[in-house]
Amino acid sequence: MSGHSHWATIRRKKGAADARRGQLFTRLAREIVIAAREGGGDPASNMRLQFAVDKARANNMPKDGIERAIKRGTGEDKEGELYEVSYEGYGPHGIALIISCVTDNKNRSVAEIRHVLNKAGGSMAEAGAVAWQFRRAAYFSVPADGLDTDKVFELAVEAGADDVIIDEESVEIIAPVESFKAIGDALKGARIRPDEAELRFMPNNETELDVNDTLQVIRLVEALEDLDDVQDVFSTLSISVEALAQLEAA
Repeated sequence: MSGHSHWATIRRKKGAADARRGQLFTRLAREIVIAAREGGGDPASNMRLQFAVDKARANNMPKDGIERAIKRGTGEDKEGELYEVSYEGYGPHGIALIISCVTDNKNRSVAEIRHVLNKAGGSMAEAGAVAWQFRRAAYFSVPADGLDTDKVFELAVEAGADDVIIDEESVEIIAPVESFKAIGDALKGARIRPDEAELRFMPNNETELDVNDTLQVIRLVEALEDLDDVQDVFSTLSISVEALAQLEAA
């Protein structure tokens, strides 16, 4: 499992990510709104919406909250407009960051992000200054327990995957954006439910720091993720086995 994914797993097990249920439901609802706005309100024909709804249900989000978010996305509910926007920045030690937000107030979002970055010794970057270090990709993570991983590998490659990473805990699938639906359909057809299914910014190259510096960057990422408007933070940080061990022990 990649360092980033293992780190996310550790955080989920400890309950550190989205510890406040209200914050979790807000983020899930925003994912649903954006997905419905982009691809329509029918999960059967909108793969991104289907995964957003499945994720919300898995986290026990109330049915009426899910339905309200879909209606907001399709325009049936006229609640305030939401915007999907990404900001670029640098963390300590030159680590590049892309901060993905869903917000109803861009000025508030950028001010809060700038404050957190500056406090941690990072900085905002101009549009394009960081983005070239990443590529947009479809990403799936499937629990490996009880799976025929060879079958998942073949299924993913046939559906257009560029890379399949298999370890004891998970199967990670990375693919071009345009293969997102095909891979999602293939997994669904095989009755395989992914833990994660989303579009990500994947770093073209990663930078490995010593353990203390790695933990410093991770603390910044966690502080950014705690902001209400932030959905995801992507970085060029490579998380070493030693850093993961310290995270698990903390």
